[in-house]
Amino acid sequence: MRTEIERTFRIEAAHRLPHVPEDHKCARLHGHSFHITLHVAGPVDARLGWVIDFAEIDEAFAPLFKQLDHHYLNEVEGLDNPTSELLARWVLERVVLPAPAMLRAVTVAETCMARCTVHAEG
Repeated sequence: MRTEIERTFRIEAAHRLPHVPEDHKCARLHGHSFHITLHVAGPVDARLGWVIDFAEIDEAFAPLFKQLDHHYLNEVEGLDNPTSELLARWVLERVVLPAPAMLRAVTVAETCMARCTVHAEG
């Protein structure tokens, strides 16, 4: 039986998209209350009854939270073009969870109606 849990973090950050046309609204500096959701899958531990302790997910995300929250994303190494798609991939490539839990996907919502999910390969 496949089990997946999710943990969502909220960051406040500014960004601009440098590759859109000059008159595009996202070319200007602006901010979002980003919601970043980590989708974690794995077997349910028979004794504990969970895939992973949510506190362990918090620990794994903490260094990234520190890099992103209340920062200008364009200045974060690897995020010079911080679209939701690239931010989700950036997070997916950096979160390391203890086995057997696996990070299957990352969803970034920049508004309540616009979000992107990037799935791990395999």
